[in-house]
Amino acid sequence: MRVLYVNHTAEVSGGERSLLTLLGALPDEIEPLLATPRGDLLEAARAVGVPTTEIRGTAGSLRLHPLHTPQALAEMALAGRQVRRAARSHGARVLHANSIRSGLLLAAARPGLPGRALPPGVVQVRDVLPPGAVTTATLRAVSRAAAVVVANSRYTAEAVRAAAPGARLEVIHNPVDLDRFDPARIDRGAARDALGLPGTRSVLLGLVAQLTPWKGQDTAVRALEVARRGGLDAHLVLVGSAKFVARSTRFDNEAYVAGLRAAIARAGLEDRVSFLGERDDVPEIVRALDILLLPSVEEPFGRALIEAMALGVPVLATNVGGPPEIVSDGVEGRLLPPGDAEAWAAAISEIAGDPARAAAMGAAGRRRALAEFGADRHAAALLGLYRRLAA
Repeated sequence: MRVLYVNHTAEVSGGERSLLTLLGALPDEIEPLLATPRGDLLEAARAVGVPTTEIRGTAGSLRLHPLHTPQALAEMALAGRQVRRAARSHGARVLHANSIRSGLLLAAARPGLPGRALPPGVVQVRDVLPPGAVTTATLRAVSRAAAVVVANSRYTAEAVRAAAPGARLEVIHNPVDLDRFDPARIDRGAARDALGLPGTRSVLLGLVAQLTPWKGQDTAVRALEVARRGGLDAHLVLVGSAKFVARSTRFDNEAYVAGLRAAIARAGLEDRVSFLGERDDVPEIVRALDILLLPSVEEPFGRALIEAMALGVPVLATNVGGPPEIVSDGVEGRLLPPGDAEAWAAAISEIAGDPARAAAMGAAGRRRALAEFGADRHAAALLGLYRRLAA
């Protein structure tokens, strides 16, 4: 079965990592073709042997703007025509859009192929958009373009249904590469040494996410400050970058990073917070951690959580969004209110002060990741969906 996968951006973030994990786990029954702009994602797919075709990308925000909105619409119209051509040349039986914006490219492609309609489409929704008229119009357009909308959590599905009650929805959680995130293959001591951080006995905290306000790095920094005042010897590593910096994006991420650095300096934490940037060795970094943090304002799913759980690392996660579907409070980690630095600091100190409990949480997380979030399980769920649509 030939499937055309569509992604609107070449940047590799959480959704693109999930897509690459899926592409690596597809059975031989699927002949994939990835349509995406030139850049990192295209090269990563080619490196693992996935055929690719280049399309026009769009960084357009889902906000109305007198300059950026017309430009984004023009980009989507062009990319839609390119998707139609790619579907025809590939002989696709199913189209799979990897994001809301990619779903808009399917909507732009819907005039159809010469002589026949486009094949049925799957749109993967991984984000929860702020409520409003534009969000409603966007999700309704995506739902009309898709035979099925696949949400990465029940929380995400509920947000889609609120805006587009007629959407045909399925929930399929994101996957983790259990071989790559296997604690047995990574020496934890060597992983900590490789980071080259001062204070090797410090409690090592980490946050793996793009640097953007909704991911809550500022809460992690404030929690570190509170925990340090309480006597905890701790160090925080921030893995990621301000990946989306176009003027049309929702947040001014570069200004956020500048403010984050200023806050760290004011708190006197320059030697206690390390910005590691984009890294290819995320499994090794996470394996080195004592606790992984995900203090997002809201989190549609939380891919970093299942990666840490697969590695046996206890997690602290926001209680708003998808994480309660992944983490049971007090079992694999803790669920905490976003923005409450004192609550996060208390949980950090509590787990750091009880190594037996931390180990039990890590072991429980590993068991859950193995049981629920393997790439093969994810691929099998999507294969079943493709078969139904192609039939």
